[in-house]
Amino acid sequence: MVKNSGIRRAIRLWAPLFILPAFVCFVISFVIPFGQGIYLSFCEFNIPKDAAWSGMDNYTAAFADPSFGRAMLNTFLFAVVSVIVINVPAFFIAYFLSGKFKGVNLFRTAFFVPNLIGGVVLGYIWSMIFDGILRYFGTYLIASPVYGFWGLVILVAWQQIGYMMIIYIAGFQSVPTDMLEAADIDGATRSQTLFRVILPNMISSISVCVFLSLTNGFKLFDQNLSLTGGAPIKTLENGMQVNTTELLALNIYNTYGINRHWHGTAQAKAVIFFLIVGGVSLLQQYLTNRERKIKPAKHTDAKEGKQK
Repeated sequence: MVKNSGIRRAIRLWAPLFILPAFVCFVISFVIPFGQGIYLSFCEFNIPKDAAWSGMDNYTAAFADPSFGRAMLNTFLFAVVSVIVINVPAFFIAYFLSGKFKGVNLFRTAFFVPNLIGGVVLGYIWSMIFDGILRYFGTYLIASPVYGFWGLVILVAWQQIGYMMIIYIAGFQSVPTDMLEAADIDGATRSQTLFRVILPNMISSISVCVFLSLTNGFKLFDQNLSLTGGAPIKTLENGMQVNTTELLALNIYNTYGINRHWHGTAQAKAVIFFLIVGGVSLLQQYLTNRERKIKPAKHTDAKEGKQK
């Protein structure tokens, strides 16, 4: 007991010394810029040193900008569609690759490799692929918002399916073997085992993958910039122009590049963007914690659905 208490005292004494460097880096690289960013969203500025307080003008201009509304709608649609297009194939690929057969590790590696390629590079590669295919139909990728939107979906799905597959494989491997054996003894079919045994035990993995792909969809920037750049441009009835495949992150980037009078508006859009992504992340944390608090269900007959 004396030895253990001495170790605990030593840990309490020296722990701050090990925590301090990381804490200082966190404050310098995140806390201070984050606070400055919120302040600048209420200012008109060219560089932070010449910031002049302007109140809520930047937020008013942000919500009045039709390109921001269009980008927000595009982002929500893209996030929802990408969640489905990424997670459904990733789940069934993981289901297939969770088995034991020759070459399974090679297949897992092959599906995961696209996640290692940078987004900007992928955007340029896929733009050439899409344009090469669409050329035979007399068109090109940014000729239509529909082509650009689904081009982004295909690119992101190709890149992220392998990453989500790894998480799903870990979920499959965590399913209790005694439950699978009991389902086999009960005479359950593969579909009954999947929906009544495996899926209930993989809720945590599913929730993690869904919200990872959801937040990735909201934060997408580099692929959007290099694949479509927000094109094609559409002229509204009031004469203003909007980029029809522009997502929120790219819209903030383009707003900042208009001129110095739009820097504050771009910063206000960034704060709104942070609140949206932060809200999604908090929802993920809440649902994950709630799932962990749920007690494991009693064994049920996988074929009849009766509790034993």
